[in-house]
Amino acid sequence: MALIDNAVYVNGKRQPNPKSLDETFEIMRANEGMAWIGLYRPDDDELAAVADEFSLHHLAVEDALKGHQRSKLERYGSTLFVVLRPARYLDAEEKVEFGELHVFVGEDFVVTVRHAESPDLGKVRNRLEESPELLAVGPAAVLYAILDEVVDEYEPVVNGLENDIDEIENELFGGDPGVSRRIYDLHREVIEFQRATQPLQFMVENLQRGSEKYHLDPEVNRRLGDVLDHVIRLIEQVNTFRTLLQSALTVHSTLVAQRQNEEMTRLTETSLAQNEEVKRISSWAAILFAPTLVAAIYGMNFDVMPELHWALGYPFALVLMVATGVGLYLAFRRNRWL
Repeated sequence: MALIDNAVYVNGKRQPNPKSLDETFEIMRANEGMAWIGLYRPDDDELAAVADEFSLHHLAVEDALKGHQRSKLERYGSTLFVVLRPARYLDAEEKVEFGELHVFVGEDFVVTVRHAESPDLGKVRNRLEESPELLAVGPAAVLYAILDEVVDEYEPVVNGLENDIDEIENELFGGDPGVSRRIYDLHREVIEFQRATQPLQFMVENLQRGSEKYHLDPEVNRRLGDVLDHVIRLIEQVNTFRTLLQSALTVHSTLVAQRQNEEMTRLTETSLAQNEEVKRISSWAAILFAPTLVAAIYGMNFDVMPELHWALGYPFALVLMVATGVGLYLAFRRNRWL
């Protein structure tokens, strides 16, 4: 059911619950009260019925039906159209879930179209109903209360993000291979959070600037100033988070490059050591090969060979073997192979 709650308030007090939207409209007109209608993911026909009654602009209605809008404040004649991006931190998944809330504010009505579980508008309604003097101010008080609730619900999100960033800073130098993915995901969430919160400052300031033009109650205007203070502080925190994560990405890239350089240096040193071993082995193989070659030639047992029957042939062969080996040894030693 798209209709979550609908009520008519006269002088800040809730009237008996109407059984249908048509009855809500009748009570509102008969008592010159304020209607507050809460819808949750309505279809075209459900929202069209409300839009026709309150003459909502078709462009704003299309935005409310399609969703996926940025935070913004627009005015269509005497009706304000506000889009908010509430958020909540999911502890189990360690991630931020973003919602979307559309608010139509007229001279005697408020229509909320919610596309997510957050914010808890039932809590907003109950709090206002406990302060009939504020609710008697009219739709502007409801808009203030909704803004205040959305901003208050950002606080746990900020705390959750701050805790995640602290954990990343601890993991950054631990060599965890998954830290880069976590930094990227968290950076993306912070950017999304920044997009949701930054327009709020402009929106609240515009509401305050138009307080005289649109006869905004001084008490509501004062309370909006308190919301603005929270919003400015919130934006500063989110900007700090983004800067910290950008620095973390830079540091992580530097650490990865440093580890790669260290690995390349180690591999180079290993390769050089292996080359030295190959040189030594090759050198000794050559030294041993020379006398083996001489012995192999004179071991062929041919009758016709130079110096085969020479009396000094044997000593000569031995001297040749030793001389060749010594000569190769000295040559390799001079070239620092040995």
